[in-house]
Amino acid sequence: MKLTKVKWWGLILSLAAAMAVSGCGKKKVTAAPPPPPPPLPAPTATLSANPNTINAGQSTTLTWSVTNSTDIMLEGIGKVGPTGSTQVVPKESTTYRLVARNESGSQDATARVTVNLAQAPPPVQNEGDAQMFQQNVKDVFFDYDSYDVASQYTAILQQDARFLQQHPNMQFTIEGHCDERGSTEYNLALGDNRALAAKNALIAMGIAANRIKTISYGKEKPFCSESNEACWAQNRRAHFVYGQ
Repeated sequence: MKLTKVKWWGLILSLAAAMAVSGCGKKKVTAAPPPPPPPLPAPTATLSANPNTINAGQSTTLTWSVTNSTDIMLEGIGKVGPTGSTQVVPKESTTYRLVARNESGSQDATARVTVNLAQAPPPVQNEGDAQMFQQNVKDVFFDYDSYDVASQYTAILQQDARFLQQHPNMQFTIEGHCDERGSTEYNLALGDNRALAAKNALIAMGIAANRIKTISYGKEKPFCSESNEACWAQNRRAHFVYGQ
């Protein structure tokens, strides 16, 4: 059976249309980029000392645990792993600090070790010397959360140093004190720094270091017990006490 000319052209056009539809149906689909990874959680860190009170010459064990960080620094030791422990023999009361970091931030932890120093027999004290010391050696006060000696108290320390140079046999203790705000551990470290700041200033003014003992009481022995700025200012001090 022969196809007519009209039917022949109809068949050709149908085939062409089918091929065109088939070719248009296979479009390339581009995949969406994957979402960015979530930010790394901030580090966590703990640090402890066992025992936390020792006698001079004894050791204590520092133990730490950190998550979400591989950049971990233990002050006085160096870089450490996420968990571990080490023995230390501090010569004086020390606050150890662990710092863990990542791109999300940092976290620190501290552990306080109190060292009981060997007690030498107390020197015979002259009551007259003690009274003179109390009358002439004045305390140094500090701004909130600071252990910088302000200029007006540098002048006070210069007066203290002149008196102490005139009495070279006097030995004394500088106590570091803080107001009630902040943790006990933090304030003990701040009190240490305040006592040392006063001691170092006196040494620079010619007072022998072996005449000076330092100790921190943090916020544990306030001079004023009210919760206001006037009272807090009285407690932020380096307090001078005759004898060691």
